[in-house]
Amino acid sequence: MDLKTAEALSVIDGLRIDEDGDLSLLTGFRTGGRAAVAVPQTKQALIETVRVLRELGEKHFILGRGSNVMALDEGYPGVVILTREALSSIDAEGTSIRAGAGVPLADVCRTACREGLTGLEFAYGIPGSVGGAVFMNAGAYGGEMKDVLTEVEYLDSEGNVTVSAASDLDLSYRKSFFQDHRDMVILSAAFGLREGDSSVIYETMRETMNKRIEKQPLEYPSCGSTFKRPEGSYASKLIDECGLKGLTVGGAQVSEKHAGFVINRGGATSSDILELISRIRETVRDMTGYELECEIEFLE
Repeated sequence: MDLKTAEALSVIDGLRIDEDGDLSLLTGFRTGGRAAVAVPQTKQALIETVRVLRELGEKHFILGRGSNVMALDEGYPGVVILTREALSSIDAEGTSIRAGAGVPLADVCRTACREGLTGLEFAYGIPGSVGGAVFMNAGAYGGEMKDVLTEVEYLDSEGNVTVSAASDLDLSYRKSFFQDHRDMVILSAAFGLREGDSSVIYETMRETMNKRIEKQPLEYPSCGSTFKRPEGSYASKLIDECGLKGLTVGGAQVSEKHAGFVINRGGATSSDILELISRIRETVRDMTGYELECEIEFLE
């Protein structure tokens, strides 16, 4: 971060800056270099931070839990803005829950359970934030965000706070309006649920988490499913059929527990992971004809 940017940000109330932040502590694979990290304490501070960086033409990246984000070894040549403190509110009213973009999705699921609201059980265990889940239209076990999302509040490219109905956000498999408009900043989301029995909801959530623990390599750092599901097949099935389970580059490995996950077994660099992903894609393409598309977001 140059002196001009540092001085402009220093006058924003409720903003902390770490000019040498460690991206490996903020992203899924636990790899990556350094970057300036801005931590707004309030929604207004976050909005003001984005405004200042836009005016200065400073490259910036909005980061929630970082569970699906990979940082590169050389770091990030801009400012990473964390949402976890500024956008941390969560409120339930009737059969609706509104949560800030920085709220862990699991916290929304637990709130729904306490309130006796059903519809979000599928999402329990998805490790990301509300903002990341909306951005990716995250899903699991037959459900996805578009099934329960009613509206999203975001900062548009002109700096205006805007609210759009979920039906206007082009939600499809691991896709949303925000992926094509990356200058928009998700601030909060509202979920429309149904009345249910808290004990039944809790049991469903518990079963969902147990499935994850049983089938996924949660004991290792990863970005979750590495590849999107290709039409007509499954990434994990293709990778397994190509004999790639256990394939290793440095500290990166195709999980022996679930072929759809690339994991950091210890000491991996981002370069190791990228090389492994490249080998997987090339092998699957050559052996099956399928072109695998990464589900990971890259901080670059």
